[in-house]
Amino acid sequence: MLHHSARPTPPRRPTMVDVARRAGVSLKTVSRVVNNEPAVGPELVGRVLNAISELGFRRNDIARNLRSRRVSATIGLLIEEIANPFYAMIAGVAAEIAATHQTLLITASSEEDPDREHALLLEMAQRRVDGLLVVPAGMDHSFLRREVEMGMPVVFLDRPPEQLLADVVLLDNQGGSRAGIRSLLAAGHRRIGILLGSLSVYTMRERLAGAQAELAGAGVPYDEKLVRDGIEGPEHASRAVADMFELTDQPTAFFCTNNRITLGALQELHRRGSDAALVGFDDFELSHLMPRPLTVIAYDQRELARVATERLFQRIDGDRSWPSTTVLPTHLVQRGLC
Repeated sequence: MLHHSARPTPPRRPTMVDVARRAGVSLKTVSRVVNNEPAVGPELVGRVLNAISELGFRRNDIARNLRSRRVSATIGLLIEEIANPFYAMIAGVAAEIAATHQTLLITASSEEDPDREHALLLEMAQRRVDGLLVVPAGMDHSFLRREVEMGMPVVFLDRPPEQLLADVVLLDNQGGSRAGIRSLLAAGHRRIGILLGSLSVYTMRERLAGAQAELAGAGVPYDEKLVRDGIEGPEHASRAVADMFELTDQPTAFFCTNNRITLGALQELHRRGSDAALVGFDDFELSHLMPRPLTVIAYDQRELARVATERLFQRIDGDRSWPSTTVLPTHLVQRGLC
């Protein structure tokens, strides 16, 4: 006699009815919260979100029944600092694309402060924006996980998030740095000063890693006396270059890891009348008019912003595919007046 063991019954997924019962609210209230409708008080929103978290309910479970996530016709953009032309360009392109979708862009600046980033992103989420574009400052974005699980589309650009799975649009930071260092090595330079921003920032770590890898591949020792990190702007970069010229074995070339550092290095080299070679990551306005030759590691800034913003609107319009990472290429460009 054959005995058939009973198949285990799969656990039942919680429904919106379960959420309403746990939160002590109506099903209509749960639906409004899930759909990011603004006409729900913060106290009720909190009760519904707590119930959703406790039950493990996922808004994506009903995504097939929702045509669009457009509720407020606004999206949020968080950048590092709006005064930097790089981020101003990103904001401009994002605003242009948002307008074609009849959507308003709200822009805020984190000033590279993780606490400020945390507060601003949660505030935007509470304002029921339809999605978020983020240039991250912090090292932990798990605080956005509940918002993402509730269906808030989030796309990161320039740097990836930490502790959160989301769409990302990046530059080939290591590849660009390797190409820049390779060009200096090909010109015969072996003493190359490296100027970095904060190593807590992903792009700085990646650009340093690319430089280190290229030097190692060429058999050139990595000399920490030729490296300065934590550089905050042009004036700080100028002082760092001046400091390296005090070394007994001076650098004959400099590698700058962002546009503001490059400007500071140019200022000091021009003051000294130095013909040291210079390679800088990021092109910048009027670079072709600099009074000396330099090489920039360039890329399509508008494409970075365009790809990220269009990806966000794909998500808002219902795309629920697995999060993707897009890496955009860089290339070397000769600038300055020869």
